[in-house]
Amino acid sequence: MTDSLRAADILARRLYAAGCRHAFGMPGGEVLTLVDALEAAGITFHLAKHENAAGFMGEGVHHADGAPVILVATLGPGALNGVNVVANAHQDRVPMLVLTGCVDAAEAQSYTHQVLDHGAVFAPITKATFRLDADAADVIADKAVAIATEPRNGPVHIDVPISVADAPARDRNIRRAPAAPTQPDNDTLAQARSWLAQAERPFAIIGLDAVAEGAGPALRAFLEAHQIPFVTSYKAKGILPEDHPLCLGGAGLSPLADSHLLPLAAQSDLILSLGYDPIEMRPGWRNAWDPAHQRVIEIAAEPNTHYMHQASLNIVAPLTPALDALTEKAETAPTRWPGGELSTAQQALHAAFDPQDDSWGPAAVIAECRAILPAETLATADSGAHRILLSQMWQCNEARGLIQSSGLCTMGCAVPMAIGRKLAQPDRPVVSFSGDAGFLMVAGDLAIAAELDVAPIFVVFADASLALIELKQRQRQLKNRGVDFARHDFAAMGRAFGGNGVTVRNRTELRAALTDALASDRFTVISAEIEPGGYDGRI
Repeated sequence: MTDSLRAADILARRLYAAGCRHAFGMPGGEVLTLVDALEAAGITFHLAKHENAAGFMGEGVHHADGAPVILVATLGPGALNGVNVVANAHQDRVPMLVLTGCVDAAEAQSYTHQVLDHGAVFAPITKATFRLDADAADVIADKAVAIATEPRNGPVHIDVPISVADAPARDRNIRRAPAAPTQPDNDTLAQARSWLAQAERPFAIIGLDAVAEGAGPALRAFLEAHQIPFVTSYKAKGILPEDHPLCLGGAGLSPLADSHLLPLAAQSDLILSLGYDPIEMRPGWRNAWDPAHQRVIEIAAEPNTHYMHQASLNIVAPLTPALDALTEKAETAPTRWPGGELSTAQQALHAAFDPQDDSWGPAAVIAECRAILPAETLATADSGAHRILLSQMWQCNEARGLIQSSGLCTMGCAVPMAIGRKLAQPDRPVVSFSGDAGFLMVAGDLAIAAELDVAPIFVVFADASLALIELKQRQRQLKNRGVDFARHDFAAMGRAFGGNGVTVRNRTELRAALTDALASDRFTVISAEIEPGGYDGRI
């Protein structure tokens, strides 16, 4: 009966209704009722080895099923262990419910062990923070889900006092009706259509908002109707096939790639910022165009308060209805980029990241992985030099085909995200790419892959160095300090945790290891030993 429900049950049922089927975390006595309620509602709780990894596993699942992440942490150190992944969700626009246990308010007045203000900790890195109340559990639950999943997505924190989780509560089935999609007014549309018709050198940049909205079909129809070349941010890779003739690849991470892309933005007579959230981008894309001398149309989920760029026509609306309106009455597109700049840039980018001349090294590792692994392989990437190269060379034909931490750029994300992705999509090949330092941060997560009986492939770029930082150190002509470390047997770590492990030192060995890994029912760690300095001139 409804009257017998606990406040924790109300919360758990609302999360189930939002599509959640998995929760991750480390329990303590303060969250036992919450874990029980999640399981009773049909949400499987997965025991992680660290709250940070738990959140990234949840993100891996989110990119498969679209449901909010559920991260469960007990009070004090448990909650604080999750700070990094929550901040990552905030900057990478990932919907997440952060559920922390806490002592009752009266208890906290005279009991201090592990007690701290969770709300104050999470307030700067979440969209909202709540304290669960039995009389308003249904309202708080609905508010939390709505805030986490409305544009732009992000984490919401709920502190759950011990006695409140167990307290009787009513579910009044409160739901906020979603807002209807809108489109620009007629005058704005007329202005945009006029600029589109007049442009000779249009240039579009597509970002995270477009992925969150699932705007791929509308984008394709619009860009093809107007024959507009485009780049994507790295989180938006694959929203349109990267072998599309209008595609110029990913922007904002690789200085080498940007050296070919930024001049196009500067030469353009019409910039189209389409669902583009610049939180992923590097300083080179700050004010990459000048609206005083270039026409700029921005369609975004939120008003521009970041000031990374400005626009001359700002449209705050969902992308799909706005693009549909601009596609519907599209005029015949004039000749675009008549000087051949588009094809020149595409050829230059291909030459810059062509790995065929590399007998061995990071580019050869990526090339072999892309050649051997099936086209439908899902990939995760950790932060580091390898990610810059990978994000240029790893071709995506679907949104979320390559997931990574691109807003916060935190290390240690790729392994747990791959575990979560494989858990949610067991029939798809999943590969994780990590630098050796990032892999060492989360090597214990291999135990979870074994316990969940999932079989991702974990590729480690093993050069015994923080390669990207070491490169920056040399570029500044500083001495080598604090960036090199010993070589370790990563393959043995894989075997120790119940999976396969192999070390490779050339293309032939890597090809064989990948083939075996695809056929195995256990996870595989492939340690690709490369020499330091392999990224020089490549990224």
